[in-house]
Amino acid sequence: MKMYPNQEPQKTLQPDNTAGENVGKYPLNRFSVAPMLDWTDRHCRYFHRLLSKQALLYTEMVTTGAIIHGKGDYLAYCEEEHPLALQLGGSDPAALAHCAQLAQQRGYDEVNLNVGCPSDRVQNGRFGACLMGEAQLVADCVKAMRDAVSIPITVKTRIGIDDQDSYAFLCDFISTVAEQGGCDTFIVHARKAWLSGLSPKENREIPPLDYPRVYQLKKDFPHLTIAINGGVKSIEEAKNHLAHLDGVMVGREAYQNPGILAQVDRELFASSAMQPDSIAVIRALYPYIERELTAGTYLGHITRHILGLFQGIPGARQWRRHLSENAHKPGAGIEVVEQALQFVTRVRSESP
Repeated sequence: MKMYPNQEPQKTLQPDNTAGENVGKYPLNRFSVAPMLDWTDRHCRYFHRLLSKQALLYTEMVTTGAIIHGKGDYLAYCEEEHPLALQLGGSDPAALAHCAQLAQQRGYDEVNLNVGCPSDRVQNGRFGACLMGEAQLVADCVKAMRDAVSIPITVKTRIGIDDQDSYAFLCDFISTVAEQGGCDTFIVHARKAWLSGLSPKENREIPPLDYPRVYQLKKDFPHLTIAINGGVKSIEEAKNHLAHLDGVMVGREAYQNPGILAQVDRELFASSAMQPDSIAVIRALYPYIERELTAGTYLGHITRHILGLFQGIPGARQWRRHLSENAHKPGAGIEVVEQALQFVTRVRSESP
């Protein structure tokens, strides 16, 4: 790999394709990064894995139709991304079972069924949050997948939809999917979804969060693994949730401020490994960038995921600006990232 001015060789900081030293000690879903459309692609996940060996990473939601009939390889990922879950969108038990089999063959660690996305496009395909109103169908889908594979099948859901937002409705949904479908792990976004009248973005912000309802769910279903999602912005908040629940899923904050992922292994998994240094993380990404550039990937497709790493650190604004202005240019390579990194390292070296 080419060396750049002021760059130290990074030989020890590499992605890890294991769950780390505490494998089996904690639930697989103790801490995860949410599936986020157009955000958590394979480049993003590789970067996140450099920050945490323990966090469970999720793909963007992939529909069964895309996997079965699409021309691209929608199951592609790097081995270094493990532990890795595939999130599926669909409502046909046979199609979901087939895709789960493909996922297991490809080495995924978990398959998750999306029962939480409220977008019109998803509803038109009869999957996502609208499936909360069809608990038996969700149970049939989960059972079909569980019968087809040995890897975990989980469900990501909301606490309700439209006017079906009582706690009794949520309990009926959970009990049906657990008892008749065999699902033992639920990731619960602690907001209800409005299937009409709100955009997907508004559905992530306007319906109020109800954390106590998810806590109560764990009390009433103690035998199930219950993880919470929605509005979590710090590791301290994650710790507070873990006092009541089995797991925490973080979405936008993990993407926009990925530096928090560097705290996950030590703070939430009792890892003895040193917390990764952000500058070292970027330089450990260089071999991956070189490999992808050689394969025809544009630099900007990778660097868009790393813009928020130095949030709150002097030089962060210049870092973001340099990458935003230069990574999309024809022929842009690692030198663009290294030049941007100098805005951060220069401030660090000048600090008393």
